[in-house]
Amino acid sequence: MKLIKGINNYKEIKKCFLTIGTFDGIHQGHQKIIKNLVSEASKKKLLSVVLTFFPHPRMVLQKDISIKLIDTVDEKILIFKKMGVDILVIHPFTISFSKLGPIEFTQDILVKIFKIHKLFIGFDHRFGKNREASVDDLVKFGPKYNFKVEKIQAFEIDKINISSTKIRNELIKGNIEIVNKFLGRPFTLIGEIKKGKGVGRKINFPTANLEIKENYKILPKKGVYVIKSKIIGEYFLGMMNIGNRPTLNGKHQTIEIHLFNFNKDIYGFNIQIFIFQKIREEIKFSSINDLKKQLKKDKIKCIDISKRTQNFKSIPL
Repeated sequence: MKLIKGINNYKEIKKCFLTIGTFDGIHQGHQKIIKNLVSEASKKKLLSVVLTFFPHPRMVLQKDISIKLIDTVDEKILIFKKMGVDILVIHPFTISFSKLGPIEFTQDILVKIFKIHKLFIGFDHRFGKNREASVDDLVKFGPKYNFKVEKIQAFEIDKINISSTKIRNELIKGNIEIVNKFLGRPFTLIGEIKKGKGVGRKINFPTANLEIKENYKILPKKGVYVIKSKIIGEYFLGMMNIGNRPTLNGKHQTIEIHLFNFNKDIYGFNIQIFIFQKIREEIKFSSINDLKKQLKKDKIKCIDISKRTQNFKSIPL
């Protein structure tokens, strides 16, 4: 997959099949669009292109710096690559870009720059200055500018329309199993392993602290989770605690990971964490010994869940 930063750096001559969106989470509804895009482009021997934006439009237009995103830019790149997209264009979303009129956007960007043959777009997509244009406008522009439009309807699971907002809300509640169902894959964290205070090692539960550099990345609710990690090209089962470590009178939120049957020095390495299920809330124990006893129970529960859950056998995306 070719990665292009900025629309003006797109210089392809061949026509393309294009889709546009923020694609936060790249959930099952997004995946439906991407799969159709890649499949049809391949059949026609044309390019499959995804145009997405960063920062998120809400961060720019509403100055909403509180919004947290399901995927970081790097995570999003990995997923699009695995889905077989030919070209991913990440365009900086700015106030000036948001003021482009619908005709200007269609004519100068979609037609002149991308040379679109067909546009795949969600049924509720809006674009142009003040989001004044809809998918129906794109359909009307099609014959004039010689491109086709395929409108993608909402994707439902258990009669619930999937959306990035709903996924964020479930993450905040700690409902990882619902999140993963909507995503069609395990929710993921990627970061660097940092040294902690070494308390876990003293009770035979050594932990690695995960540092995520992107402060816009959303985290699940505080608690203990069963995870699978990818480190140095290998997968390991483990458990993770997100919280303030109340037993140790912690003042700041940390992400601590304990990997089972693992004793390598991985400080400074990047690690990918796939989260499968929340097993309990974060608890303040009366002593370190009580904490150790609970951690033993947690480990047994995590191993049992991994044996009973088919999703642990492979990581889909």
